[in-house]
Amino acid sequence: MAVEYDWNPEDAIPESIRSMLSTPNITRANYVIIFLEIISLLKKQKRTGWLDFNIKECESISDHMYRMSIISTLLPDQVVNILSPERETVVLNRSRCVQIAVVHDMAESLVGDITPKDVKVGKDEKHYREISTMEYLTKKLIKPYNEAAALEIMELWLEYENISTIEARYVKDIDKFEMILQAFEYEKEHLSVNLEPFYESIASIKTTEIQELANSVLQNREVFLTNKK
Repeated sequence: MAVEYDWNPEDAIPESIRSMLSTPNITRANYVIIFLEIISLLKKQKRTGWLDFNIKECESISDHMYRMSIISTLLPDQVVNILSPERETVVLNRSRCVQIAVVHDMAESLVGDITPKDVKVGKDEKHYREISTMEYLTKKLIKPYNEAAALEIMELWLEYENISTIEARYVKDIDKFEMILQAFEYEKEHLSVNLEPFYESIASIKTTEIQELANSVLQNREVFLTNKK
């Protein structure tokens, strides 16, 4: 039996936006305007991991998603499908990778950037909050404007969560790589900061191409740390 947590995505919407929902005879256009105002919160929310290391002037959630999207456009056309037992070479849908990257953290607009260090919200509750938010955003706000888009966005998010396609696998790895690259950039910017824990995620990168990029960052970091001594 699924656990029901005491959390409602609509309660997390700022009042200045939520008040628009009570507008009499709300139009299709206003539903999508409300949605766009909600996801604009991603531009204002700083990534928790960096704040935990006292890096105050750090990237926003949308900054992270944007560079992930750019990295997705750089992927090769043909890759080994590591999700298949045959490990055959397949054509990678880079456009879908970009779409997944754009959508994958959308729920954080209302849920926030919850990290594994957050003892107040466990993994299961985090998932509950995120899927509840995505269902709310797609069914309540996007569907009245464009039902096909609502279904597609939810499908993209679930694809990422379940790593059900090779495209989702690449985006999962890009998520980790982009964080590793950002950690190195902050270490170069803030010379007294050591962000060693962030590099541990390289062990969970599965795809050859993203492993190669992450290893290059680690090699550059070794040179940087040697020269800093």
